[in-house]
Amino acid sequence: MRRFRWWWGALALTFVVVLVGLIAFTGPESRPGQPSPRQGPPGTGPLTVVSLGDSTVSGEGAGNYTPTTNGQGGNWCHRSPNAFVEQVKIPDVTARVNLACSGAPSEQIALGEAKQWTEPSQAQQLANLIKDHRVAAVVIAIGANDEPKFSAQVSECFKAWFSPQNPPCSEALRKTWKSKVDAMVPKVTNAVADVKKVLAQAGYVPADYQLVLMSYASPVGPQIPETLRSLNGCPFRTEDLEWMRRDGVSVLSDGLKQASRATTARFLDLSRAGAGREACSSDPANEWFSRLTLQLSDLGQVDRASHALQESFHPNANGHAQIANCLNEFLAARGGNASCLSGADGKLHAAPEVVAR
Repeated sequence: MRRFRWWWGALALTFVVVLVGLIAFTGPESRPGQPSPRQGPPGTGPLTVVSLGDSTVSGEGAGNYTPTTNGQGGNWCHRSPNAFVEQVKIPDVTARVNLACSGAPSEQIALGEAKQWTEPSQAQQLANLIKDHRVAAVVIAIGANDEPKFSAQVSECFKAWFSPQNPPCSEALRKTWKSKVDAMVPKVTNAVADVKKVLAQAGYVPADYQLVLMSYASPVGPQIPETLRSLNGCPFRTEDLEWMRRDGVSVLSDGLKQASRATTARFLDLSRAGAGREACSSDPANEWFSRLTLQLSDLGQVDRASHALQESFHPNANGHAQIANCLNEFLAARGGNASCLSGADGKLHAAPEVVAR
């Protein structure tokens, strides 16, 4: 009887040892009835970062535009290999795709029939892309071409410089700017929501990718030397540039941050990114934004003449390199909001947002 109890005890001990060994070997992921953890974005193809939006993203001002987006067939999206998305570095990411188009409103980023320079919806282009790409991050900058019509306002301020007897352009903008931005917010929200919808329909869950909404930097600062306040540089009145930096860009940024909250996108604030490095602020080699730029060769061609000034007052190649540096740090953090600010080393860095407790 005593030997019988010993035999059962040995058998029980052996069973426990084998069970522990199986658990240690297979791990908790392999237990029956439990799904295996996701291994990144679904689908097949290279791990990819994608940019959507307008001229700030496409590379307008950075030069060397791809032939198919430099007027060919009426396409003036002006995508540049110098655009910041081409310089994004994320572990394991091997592909970078720029779908942004100069002048694009939020409607063209959203799903629908809206086109910009012959190109269809950017969200629909994303839907086609993810058939053979695995998207790790989507970076979006839109809104300036909706009600705020930022480029048009810059043009109005440019005209005001020619007519010093008339009020500055900022006088009228002070009264309407906030309402214009308020009208923009739901359009940006809808476009970002459509981007999320496209990814969800392809089987993505929020943990599979990073969704980033960016704001805009002020391209010109108020401290312009008088020698550059001309057609050779930045023909603007001081009071207009002060309004642009102090109120215009910050109110626009606040509106975009509101859209980011509504869509649970991470927000990257560029409103102070160009401080001290705006167009006409120093030597051109040290500036991050293009000055008044006229492509003289385009003036002799009817189909190109109206685009001869298109590159003016946008981030240049140096500016895009700095934005890429900030964005790389932001994506590496994988959470929270941040602002792109110049550091002691003269480069743009992602300063995390401090949330009040």
